[in-house]
Amino acid sequence: MAIFEEYTDPRLVALYDTLNPFAADTSFYIGLATELSASSIIDAGCGTGLLTCELAQRGHQMTGVDPSPAMLGVARLRPGGDLVQWLEGDASRLGDLGADLALLTGHVAQVIVDDEAWRRTLAAIHRSLRPGGRIAFESRNPHMRPWTTWTPQASRRHIYDATFGRVEVWQRLIDVQYDRVRFEIHYHFASSGQKLVSTGEVRFRSRETLTRSLTEAGFLVEHVYGDWDRLPADSGSRELIFIASRG
Repeated sequence: MAIFEEYTDPRLVALYDTLNPFAADTSFYIGLATELSASSIIDAGCGTGLLTCELAQRGHQMTGVDPSPAMLGVARLRPGGDLVQWLEGDASRLGDLGADLALLTGHVAQVIVDDEAWRRTLAAIHRSLRPGGRIAFESRNPHMRPWTTWTPQASRRHIYDATFGRVEVWQRLIDVQYDRVRFEIHYHFASSGQKLVSTGEVRFRSRETLTRSLTEAGFLVEHVYGDWDRLPADSGSRELIFIASRG
């Protein structure tokens, strides 16, 4: 999995939760964990641990794994952080946990752009789940071409952070090569005048490609939702939200 500046630069790590707060996706995964009566849960690509610690405080046995020491540093200091087993690295660190549920949130599945890395991730998660355990993740629907709005005009927003004050943030599309999209995120810190640019790449795999990869890894796809309201996915859906079981 690529390590973007958002995951490594201390200034951008500090802004991460302001830019990505508790929202409908967080509520969806909390509800799913309750619905499945999942006792043991893996949060793969847990980042700053917002969802991980929330679930831990609700009584779930949590394992959070992430390759970024800076993100894990924030996660460990959250309320509930002492209840979580934190692992630095990728899914290969998990081993045979016998977990009930594995989550990959925040479109982390798209950050794993290499096919072999995605295959290894699914294989490692398959090993970490008990028979019948579930994997759940979301990926943006490529039919909706969301990258067309990744322009300074359409994406510009202003946030306020307690440490840095007002920050202006916008995106700029670099190029699209089949299902790989490269882009920049620009940050302008008003108080200091400092400007940062982060370059990233994400993969927009199709529903069919994701289904095939899950099947080849030994999973049975149970649901594909189109948004956090759990309506079935179609070509006009914003998201592809997969729930699959270990066969």
